[in-house]
Amino acid sequence: MNHLAELQRRRHGIVCACDLDDLDAVSRLLEAIDPVEGLVGYKLGSLLTLRYGLAPVVSAFRKVTTKTLFYDHQKAGLDIPSMGAGYVAVCRDAGVDALILFPLGGPTALDAFVGETVKAGLLPVVGGALPLRDYLVEGGGFVAGSALGRITERALALGARDFIVPATEVATIRRQATTLATKGTVRLFLPGIGPLGGEITRAFSAAPALMTYAIIGRAIYAAPDPGEAARRFAAEALAFEEAR
Repeated sequence: MNHLAELQRRRHGIVCACDLDDLDAVSRLLEAIDPVEGLVGYKLGSLLTLRYGLAPVVSAFRKVTTKTLFYDHQKAGLDIPSMGAGYVAVCRDAGVDALILFPLGGPTALDAFVGETVKAGLLPVVGGALPLRDYLVEGGGFVAGSALGRITERALALGARDFIVPATEVATIRRQATTLATKGTVRLFLPGIGPLGGEITRAFSAAPALMTYAIIGRAIYAAPDPGEAARRFAAEALAFEEAR
């Protein structure tokens, strides 16, 4: 079965970040939101996988959904290069479709993790920035402002075509969109919608030539009616598809 079908069919949409630690709660969430038009996949995080293990979590998701499963190891890729092949193999065998990678360990680590992901037939979804005010050096953090651009350039050369940019950083989205617009089929995934201050309309408008998807967690799963919240966000995303 092609678990990427809905993602490949839609140029715009949403991904639900399932940052919960209870599989029963996740199952109820998926039953409420999986039919939503424009929901293209789910992000599996470390809370679920640390509690239950990656393969059992994937199995639980697959009882409800056939959509793309993105695994976010909070954040994989920041490790010694020799860990790349083993990490990717475990994730592939567990049945995920895509790996979120933040290869801040340097070029060799990036080559190992992104390269092995491509080789394994999984989607590397590559980032280098988080929607946090004190993440970059200029905001009081530890990461250089140029990191995302350099990571993107090297990942592109290895075959990556899926990238993460914070939805809160509209200027950064615009710069990345300019860089990526001539690279063929490229998708942007934009976290930070809702409590962190990102907005779908502002973020998507900054990358009109690219396929764009909002990654949304608490604003869906913690909503009084997750199904209604997912429909509202998905409709906002799909409005860009209808406007093309």
